[in-house]
Amino acid sequence: MKIKQQGWMALAMSAVAMPASAHSGAASAGMLSGLTHPLAGWDHLLAMVAVGLWGARQQGAARWALPLTFVGVMLLGAVLGLGRLALPGVETGIAVSVAVLGMVLLAGRQFKLPAAVALTALFAVFHGHAHGAELPAAVGIGGYLAGMALTTAGLHLAGIVAGERLRDGLALRLFGSALTVTGLAMAL
Repeated sequence: MKIKQQGWMALAMSAVAMPASAHSGAASAGMLSGLTHPLAGWDHLLAMVAVGLWGARQQGAARWALPLTFVGVMLLGAVLGLGRLALPGVETGIAVSVAVLGMVLLAGRQFKLPAAVALTALFAVFHGHAHGAELPAAVGIGGYLAGMALTTAGLHLAGIVAGERLRDGLALRLFGSALTVTGLAMAL
């Protein structure tokens, strides 16, 4: 294996590694729950990789704008969910996010960055709200949010790396097609 591939493998393994259980209590339970919760649902997993793939299509530093926007706004959405503030159509919004992100990848065209950021932020509110509303009662909020943000960022990074390797467009369009169908099926 090449050194570069070993580095990516180590990064991927550390992203899913379980923390040591030397300390018990709400804080460590919150971090562990936050790290694993985003991996428990295909909707979040697929949407996060898609945000990274979409980000990889941006030029220069703008490639990080979509993932960073998503993580930040997702945390705000989680706070809304934690506060039990009503957000109508959360599950529909999540399903639509998967379908629309699929359509964006399928189309293969560039969006102006402000429009891409706004759409990403809209989707992030729904995903964050759902995660916040699903917070287990016995976990620490800070650890949960930090873990959720780290796993989400890791999924974005996986999408960016894959997007940089899949510059030909065909693989991105196939993934976009699968996402579109999956999102539409989830919405029904």
